[in-house]
Amino acid sequence: MSSFKQRMDEARGLVKIDLVLRNARLVNVFSGEIHETDIGIHQGYFVGIGTFEHVEKELDLGGNYVVPGLIDGHVHIESSHLCPEEFCSLLLSHGVTTAVVDPHELANVLGSKGIRYILDSVENLPFNTFVALPSCVPATDLETSGAHLGAKDLYEFIAHPKVIGLGEVMDFQAVIQAKPDMVEKLELPVCFLDGHAPGISPQDLNAYYLAGIHTEHECTTLEEVRDRLRRGFHVMLREGSAAKNLLDLLPAVTFGNSGQFLLVTDDRHTIDLLQEGSVDHLVRLAIGAGMDPIQVIQMATINAARAIGLPQLGAVAPGYQADFVILKDLNRFDIEEVYWRGVRQSKRGERPHFQRSGNKGLTESVHLGKWSPTKLRVFANEESESTRVALVRVIGVQGHSLVTSALIRELPVMDGLVRTDLTQGIAKLAVLERHHETGNVGVGFVEGLGLKKGAIASTIAHDSHNLVVVGMSDEEMNLAIQICVEMGGGLCVVDGDQVIGKLPLPIAGLMTDQEAEAVAKTLGELHMKAHCLGISDTVDPFMSLAFLSLPVIPVLKLTDLGLVDVEHFKLIKTVL
Repeated sequence: MSSFKQRMDEARGLVKIDLVLRNARLVNVFSGEIHETDIGIHQGYFVGIGTFEHVEKELDLGGNYVVPGLIDGHVHIESSHLCPEEFCSLLLSHGVTTAVVDPHELANVLGSKGIRYILDSVENLPFNTFVALPSCVPATDLETSGAHLGAKDLYEFIAHPKVIGLGEVMDFQAVIQAKPDMVEKLELPVCFLDGHAPGISPQDLNAYYLAGIHTEHECTTLEEVRDRLRRGFHVMLREGSAAKNLLDLLPAVTFGNSGQFLLVTDDRHTIDLLQEGSVDHLVRLAIGAGMDPIQVIQMATINAARAIGLPQLGAVAPGYQADFVILKDLNRFDIEEVYWRGVRQSKRGERPHFQRSGNKGLTESVHLGKWSPTKLRVFANEESESTRVALVRVIGVQGHSLVTSALIRELPVMDGLVRTDLTQGIAKLAVLERHHETGNVGVGFVEGLGLKKGAIASTIAHDSHNLVVVGMSDEEMNLAIQICVEMGGGLCVVDGDQVIGKLPLPIAGLMTDQEAEAVAKTLGELHMKAHCLGISDTVDPFMSLAFLSLPVIPVLKLTDLGLVDVEHFKLIKTVL
């Protein structure tokens, strides 16, 4: 019997197949309905719905719901602090069977080696990991990253079966101005080009879309969503740990346009993954906000597959990969079991544990060179010295947003140096280059974190991941810096002359091979201790700190080269 004839007979129920799901209530993402049916599976793929009598194994679902495996269309593994194996295990337990990952965090530290680490780690996992090659390493020329990847560097990965796209194109100016290096990347033979263009004008958006970039996850207003929908973009509704935009943007979704929306987490740390979930959390939020459950599930499955170019994923239908989730209650979306290619990978209260691939050659990534705490000083100008007050540009933190504000504040001057100001809630912020021992240090001030004493430091600082530290005194900041160096990267909390908490992240200064529960426990303790220093309970201390050095999201950010006016893409003075 020919293989074609064999497949026809399997679909028609004439020959034996591996598995049939009996008495299922299928959430059909094509017809937009829930209907009772049996579902046939053979060799890891759905052969169809209907009647299948010749089967190796039967599973009676007793009327439980069957939903396609969830898809996270845009996520950075590194933000979880977990190694890829642990991250994929955790996502499986939350019904996510597919993730499109952009390893630009690792690539900004380790270059091509970071991309290879991700690909090697996920090679044999029962999980669909697809890679969007990082398009912006470095993100801009306003910071110093650990590597520089051009189109030729990325091309070596094109033949890998898990590489399907070009990751978020943050340098939209290079796109619309058709800069040669960017054009070469945009012309790489991949399935999709991922967008990242907050603040772009509607007219420039035409050019951005025309370049082939058809997704966007940085919308924060309904107007931005509508501008992109009108031009054909697939809009990613994001709910991460720092940026939470899902509920604000849901009003833009209608039955007429919902096919253009998909759900993504972008950056989500371990505590939130364990306590709330991944894309399943977004599904619950949207249903809880009153959206039709089937419509939400479409956004979490088939819409993502279509937007990204994954033709055999996202649905329960003939020829689709047999990735699915079993639920008892559709509205609560509590996951009972998760299957990948027809094999159960997780059930309630349990998740798989995958062997680690190792991290040889990925450690020892913190290199400050000759460091002196005197580099943390901010000198006043002559006028400020005489008045003992300096007029200073200050970064304003906004709750649950990556966008900052540009503030002008008066800060006290003592001994010719500009100081922090507890009365205004203004702390000092510094970014130290950690890749090439350049000795670069950018120093500025930040308002809105709520810090009243102490310091916190991290080697996670998007996107170049230099060492970032915030504190109320140079002495405390210096201690936190020293601990990060000793750990070979990680997170640290200091109060006075005491180190009150730390989490080593030896893999590129971003990740660890510890289990998720252990990481979450330590991270939770660090958060508690950071809040004891005064940081607001509404602020994720380390996630917020990580984005204060990202010079592609408005308005004011700090890199190792200094204070950045993101709207005009230039370095500016801190002291006026």
